[in-house]
Amino acid sequence: MEIRVGIISGEEISFILKGNFRDAMSNNLFSGEIVALQEKNSHVMLKNDMGLSKLPLPLTLEPVDASNASFILRDVCIGKDFHWQRSEDQEFKGKLQLIVGQEGLAAVNQIDIEDYLKSVISSEMSASSSINLLKAHAVISRSWLLAQIRKTEKLAEEEVYNSCHKTEDSCIRWYDREEHTDYDVCADDHCQRYQGITRATSPAVSDAVEATRGEVLMYDGEICDTRFSKCCGGVTELFENVWEPKVHPYLQSFADADAGSLTPIPDLRTEAGAESWIRGNFDSYCNCKDHEVINQVLNSYDRETPDFYRWKIVLSQEELQHLLKEKAGLELGEIHDLIPVERGVSGRIIQLKIVGSKGTFTIGKELEIRRALSKSHLYSSAFIVEKSLQRNGIVSYFTLIGAGWGHGVGLCQIGAAVMGAKGIEYRKILSHYFRGAELQKLW
Repeated sequence: MEIRVGIISGEEISFILKGNFRDAMSNNLFSGEIVALQEKNSHVMLKNDMGLSKLPLPLTLEPVDASNASFILRDVCIGKDFHWQRSEDQEFKGKLQLIVGQEGLAAVNQIDIEDYLKSVISSEMSASSSINLLKAHAVISRSWLLAQIRKTEKLAEEEVYNSCHKTEDSCIRWYDREEHTDYDVCADDHCQRYQGITRATSPAVSDAVEATRGEVLMYDGEICDTRFSKCCGGVTELFENVWEPKVHPYLQSFADADAGSLTPIPDLRTEAGAESWIRGNFDSYCNCKDHEVINQVLNSYDRETPDFYRWKIVLSQEELQHLLKEKAGLELGEIHDLIPVERGVSGRIIQLKIVGSKGTFTIGKELEIRRALSKSHLYSSAFIVEKSLQRNGIVSYFTLIGAGWGHGVGLCQIGAAVMGAKGIEYRKILSHYFRGAELQKLW
């Protein structure tokens, strides 16, 4: 089964074809350094040492010798809008497609799903992770992908899909699969990281994918929407509190810890419960200080974020006003307070009321909150607020003290890494995070 992965888009795309690639329409051969420029009337101009070639879009370049050919895309953005955002050249196997995308010319990689998974596992984490973690992630990455493809098909059958509910004094929004209509998935954190053969793979990665070939998690006859995040912060969140209001019974909330070492968890939907939990240091799988385990699950740029279980940031009055204007389009004057209106079961804020001298506005869900309060994204929306007052009563600084890294739904990657390092078998890791789901082999 082949899938289509959107890699990069723009008015101009530069790439290198390592080996001969054939245009499926004209039967022409291309290789070497090429610059693609979008032309009018759905055409593309390919410019290389041999001159110019004007071709219709979509254009599919297929390797003549697939086992020995690859292509490099220049200046691919990774971690878009997150604090680790950067550009790098990336190398891919499979076919290169150029299409008219939503943001201009788009480069799409058409590749076999199992080959795709080998890259995803090495991109989402280190290829040196334990075999149990690699197998677990192969299953959930495969399941998530197939579930999203099915969801896209269902969305096409709906007349209206509304992921934003806005009033004069509130905006509740979630971000999900409906943003991609030109290909199956994107290659960045919005979907799941896919960086071709740029990330070093290992025999263990190939073994994990082959050992679980065709395996997915199923619930009630449907492939499971197997979400995952870096660190749940000790308690997992419900799907419906982060995305659309749809209940997935296999995505439950629970303490990410061994059943024999559970710490009593307060009601994290309350302010008192959330504060005691976030300020605490509890026994959780993802409360990990073992650098050997951390290095297995986090790639180099992820390790720039060392304080993922509990964290703190400080925003000045001026910084907060600037962020709200730049990221959320809100000009509320001096900010007096940040008030959680609703918290999820993991303590993550679902709706946040921002009180200013010129008005009050409520935002949600969790990703919208994380975007509005950071130059990139807050680690998570599970935070409490401390205010530093000046003598005149104006808040000079807001200190956000938080827990976890990401949305917290489904598998916690650092928690699963710890379980794998303890020798816990991959099926048990999956049953821990996706309760009631069954492992089935589709091919």
